[in-house]
Amino acid sequence: MSQSSTPQLLRPAQQETTGTGRRVLLTTGSSDAHTWNLVHLQLFLEEHGHSVLNLGPCVPEKLLVDTAQLTRPDLVVFSSVNGHGHLDGLRAAEAMRAEAATRDIPMVIGGLLGISPEGAEERTADLLAAGFDEVHADGTGPAALLGKLATLDTSCPARVAA
Repeated sequence: MSQSSTPQLLRPAQQETTGTGRRVLLTTGSSDAHTWNLVHLQLFLEEHGHSVLNLGPCVPEKLLVDTAQLTRPDLVVFSSVNGHGHLDGLRAAEAMRAEAATRDIPMVIGGLLGISPEGAEERTADLLAAGFDEVHADGTGPAALLGKLATLDTSCPARVAA
């Protein structure tokens, strides 16, 4: 595996000193090759004291599930830019929810989930039914993630550092 394809933690979170940071697994779908959204979210979350493991672009469902099983993040954040987030997200949620070890890990999805505004309500309903805890439309600011992270149970089971 090349170094560029190996997920890496770019900066340690302030979790050890503040006690409030969470471990976030950041991903996109198997068809989405965009990275700027992932880098932006990673830096934003790290600057707010969270530890982020960024899987990078074109993430196959098996890699997502295997990494979530290994690291047990507090939250999985799925970001989409290419307009196929709905389809990629459905496959990812199905794979995560099919495994006992990842079934209960909270998941949120956001970004460009379809190629047109028509059907947005149906896409949102599908994604929620598939297992996402929250669905955020394109244009939702990253601060929405801070709100979700703040609502997570403070007694999360012990997790392996990402």
